[in-house]
Amino acid sequence: MLRRRSSSGSSGSSDGSVSERGDITRSASRWERLTDPSRLAGIDLARGLAVLGMFAAHLYAVPGFVWTDASTWGGIVSGRSSILFATLAGVSLGLVTGRSTPYEGERLGTARRRIVVRAALLWVIGILLIATGVPVYVILPAYAILFLLALPFLQLRARPLFLIAVGVALVMPWVQAWIDSFDFWSTPGGGDVGLLLGINYPFPVWIAFVLAGLGAARSGLRRLSTQVALVCGGAALAVVGYGLDWLAPAVPDASLWAAVWTAEPHSSGLLEVVGSGGFALAAIGASLLLCRTVVSWVVLPLRAVGSMPLTAYVGQLVAWAIAASVLLDRVGDLTGFRALDPFGLFAVTAVVGCTAWALLVGRGPLEWAIDAIARRAVPGRPRSGAADPRR
Repeated sequence: MLRRRSSSGSSGSSDGSVSERGDITRSASRWERLTDPSRLAGIDLARGLAVLGMFAAHLYAVPGFVWTDASTWGGIVSGRSSILFATLAGVSLGLVTGRSTPYEGERLGTARRRIVVRAALLWVIGILLIATGVPVYVILPAYAILFLLALPFLQLRARPLFLIAVGVALVMPWVQAWIDSFDFWSTPGGGDVGLLLGINYPFPVWIAFVLAGLGAARSGLRRLSTQVALVCGGAALAVVGYGLDWLAPAVPDASLWAAVWTAEPHSSGLLEVVGSGGFALAAIGASLLLCRTVVSWVVLPLRAVGSMPLTAYVGQLVAWAIAASVLLDRVGDLTGFRALDPFGLFAVTAVVGCTAWALLVGRGPLEWAIDAIARRAVPGRPRSGAADPRR
């Protein structure tokens, strides 16, 4: 009997040790997922900055950004954060479809079908967020449409992608200004259609940002030369776009020229596309360069936010809707909600919450759910490109 009790005790101790080792292994794997040198930490950092920039643009009445006036520098988040987010969408598409060597054949077909499923889910989530009444222009419907528009370009390499992006950037602001002039958009039906299409982030123009991000991914983002080229090329575009805007003479506001020849945030003007698109590319390159250094560890909490940008973005708007419904007369009271000065609380909660989730649980809940649904809906073999978290 003593032998049997000893055996039982030994067995219990062994089970506990196995369980403890399993917990340690799982914790280590989550840590490695976020800190693995093979992961593109700079892309996570850029995503984190874009998400928090959109938080600030939503929750602050940001001033117009003027380079020579330091008191307005907070206005850098207006327009540029969402354009950086869209450019990073293109980067993500490139990373899940082969990085610098695009997929071909059935592998590409599987990836495309999964992207369609993801786009549909993003569109539905976006419409649900709009239905909460939170007074922001939700980017997800436009994001979904941009995913679909990018599908024909996924097999292209960097050079043609950049050339097409340049062509779209130079031509489509003129077309978009003409589309914006339609009386239809001022009707109730036009307003509803605009929300469904995410027209405040107009896809005829914004596909240029996605294609530029896709081209960046095809260029080999791990290469130092690519990272430096993104910083230098993006900075040059930003100087050209914003410089021409600063030099532009005053013209009547109602003219086509005024609608196109401007870098005003959210205008989709030619100079905004050039300047803010360049800013986005430079920000991506700078983030990648920074994460080649010890700074990568310093910004790990921001990288955690960037590892689950959809969860952070949706979580912010849901929390906003709940808080406004409790504290204010109506959810849509933007001035009243901003008066509560919620940015600090929202930003800290996002950073702490995403870091804890990344280290204790792993992949963001919405990212995991959408990927799981897409894989269930579109079975296939090419897992290495579509799901590798180290991209």
